[in-house]
Amino acid sequence: MTGSDDAILEFLKDTGAGHNYQGIANNFEDRGIEISYKTITRRLPKLEGADLVRILPGKGKYYAITERGEAYLDEEADLRDEPDPSE
Repeated sequence: MTGSDDAILEFLKDTGAGHNYQGIANNFEDRGIEISYKTITRRLPKLEGADLVRILPGKGKYYAITERGEAYLDEEADLRDEPDPSE
């Protein structure tokens, strides 16, 4: 996990809504969070692969945090035996 991963997960948890790549990037820019669009597009698929975020049904890729992602942020999920999503 990276610091960017935590920021993405925290943002998705705080907003309680699904966002696409550009929506997350725009919100980060407005909030002064220095995570690039490129990093967001690279990290979200890895977080999805680790079941920390999911793609909402419908057109486009709108990501939302999963229960597992929330448990990770709340330090309730033990991910030590899971593959590292930063690879």
